[in-house]
Amino acid sequence: MRVSKRASSAIAVGMAAALVASGCSNSESKDGDGAATQDGAIVINNVQPENPLVPANTTETGGGKIIDNLWTGLVEYPNDGGAPRNALAESIDTTDSKVFTIKIKKGTKFHDGTEVKAKNFVDAWNWAAYSPNGAANGSFFSDIAGYSDVATEDPDGDGPQKAPAPKAEKLSGLKVIDDQTFEVTLGAPTAVFPTKLGYSAFMPLPDAFFSQKPEEFGKKPIGNGPVKFVSWEDNVAIKLTRFDDYTLRDKVKIKDVTYKLYQNEDAAYVDLLSGQLDFIEPIPTSALAGDKYKTDLGDRALSTVIPATAFIAFPIYDKRFANPKLRKAVSLSINRQEISDKIFFGTRKPADSWANPLTPGAPQGNCTACKFDPAQAKQLLQEAGGFQGEMVFYYNADSSHKDWMEAVAQQVKTNLQIEARAEGVPTFAVLRQNINARKMTGPYRAAWQQDYPDIENWVNPLYIKGGSSNDGLYSNPQVDALAKEASSAPSLEASHAKFAEALKLVDADVPTIPIYFYGLQVGHSEKIKKLELTNVGELDLSSVEL
Repeated sequence: MRVSKRASSAIAVGMAAALVASGCSNSESKDGDGAATQDGAIVINNVQPENPLVPANTTETGGGKIIDNLWTGLVEYPNDGGAPRNALAESIDTTDSKVFTIKIKKGTKFHDGTEVKAKNFVDAWNWAAYSPNGAANGSFFSDIAGYSDVATEDPDGDGPQKAPAPKAEKLSGLKVIDDQTFEVTLGAPTAVFPTKLGYSAFMPLPDAFFSQKPEEFGKKPIGNGPVKFVSWEDNVAIKLTRFDDYTLRDKVKIKDVTYKLYQNEDAAYVDLLSGQLDFIEPIPTSALAGDKYKTDLGDRALSTVIPATAFIAFPIYDKRFANPKLRKAVSLSINRQEISDKIFFGTRKPADSWANPLTPGAPQGNCTACKFDPAQAKQLLQEAGGFQGEMVFYYNADSSHKDWMEAVAQQVKTNLQIEARAEGVPTFAVLRQNINARKMTGPYRAAWQQDYPDIENWVNPLYIKGGSSNDGLYSNPQVDALAKEASSAPSLEASHAKFAEALKLVDADVPTIPIYFYGLQVGHSEKIKKLELTNVGELDLSSVEL
C-alpha cells in the first residue's frame, strides 16, 4: 500500500480547504506588489521521490506532488470539491459508457515545445498497460478493451516461473482518430471512467519519452503542465520554473518553485519559522501539542480534512502473517481513540471504515476489525496459534510517524503479550523500495490518499489481485469477482453497492489495518499573501500570490 497522490473528494473537503485558505489572503506581503509575485520564488517541503518522475510509474506523494504540477491531464479536480471538469479535454462524449470519444484542446504544448496530440495519450497509455514495461500504475488501464492481451501475470508471484509474453503490445480499445481526437473502447460499460482521467497514470507523454530509457526521462521529465523541470539533486532539492507557453486556466503567477527534500519534518518546521521555507505540509506532530503551531504561525496556520487514511499493512507473502485471525487480533488490540487523543491531540479521527468517509460511495463504519476489543483479540490470537518471535512495525523516519507507530507496537505488546516494537527506516524512498521488493518482514506504516473521487479507488488498487498498490499480495477471488461486477455496473449507484459487498469480505480478511483518518495542518511563510489548498491539502501553485 502506498501513500498515494492526488484526488478530488466530497464537497465538504473542498469547502473546508477553501474556507481556511481564504483566511490567509489578508496577510501582509513583505515582497510588495504584483511584480514580486511575477518574479518571485517559493520553497516547499517534500521528500525524495521513490522513482524517476514518470507518471504511470509514480505511486506515492513524494513524486506525485511534482508530477501534479509538471503535467495537466484530460480532467481536473476543483479545489472547491465540485465535480471533475475538463482540463486538457475539449470534450469527453459517450452514449453507452463503453465507447468514449475524447477531443483535446488544440495548440497546447509540452515543455520541449512539441504540440500535445491525441497520439501522445494513446502512446502513453499503451506503454503503461504493456506489462513488460513494469509501470506500477499499469492496472489502471484494465478497463480498456484488450488489456488482458497486453498485460500478463507471474503465475507464482515472485517464484521461479515468469509471466508469459503478452499476446499484443497495444490496447485494442485505443484508436487515434485525428490530431485532437481519440477513441477509447472499454471491455464493459464503466460509469466512473471519465472521473479517473485526472489521475496521473493517464497523463500524456511527449515523443521524446519513447526515444530514451524511462528512468533517463524521469530524471529530466518533460511534461505539459504549468511549471517545467529545471533540476533534481537527490535528497536535496527539485527545482521547477513557470512554463510561459502554458495556455490553460491554472497558470502560475510566481516564477520559480523549489521542492526541498527533507529527511526530517521537524527540520522543515524550523526552516519555516526562520523564513527558509514558504510552505509546509503537514505540520509535524511535535508542533501540534498545545496548539503550538497556532501560536507560532497565527493566521499562517491552516487546518482542513482530506480523503486520506493511515494504515498498518501486512506482508501477507510472509507465512507468519497469512492467517486472517492473527491480523484481526492485531487490529482489535489497537486503541485508535487513544492514539488520536494522545499522539495527535484530536487532529486525527479514529478510522472505522475501509474507504475514507469523504469518498463518494464509501460505506460508513463498515470496519468491524477497527474496534478496540483486547479480549476478542487474545481469543483470535490463540485460535491463530499465537505468534512466535518478535513483531517489528516499520515506518519511514523522515516524517512524523515515530510516536504513533511506537504507540501501536506498545499496544500490541501490552494487549497480546507479543514481543512487539517499532523501527524506523531512514527515508520513505527506502521503505518503498523494500515494500516493492517484497522484503518486508513485519507490518509497516502505509496510507492511501485517493486518486479520484470514487469508492472504486479504495478497492481495485488495494485489494484486487494484481492491484497497483496491493503490496502485501492479498488475494481473495470473491473480492476480485465482486469488484469486477462493480466496475462494470451500469450506474454509479449499482457500482457502489457491489463495492460495499466486496469490502465486507475485506473486513473479514483484514489484509490491512485502518488506523486513523487524516486531518491536515499546514503552514506558510509571511512571504505568501494568498494561497489555496487542493482537495488533498497540497499547495495549488496557480493560487499563490506573494
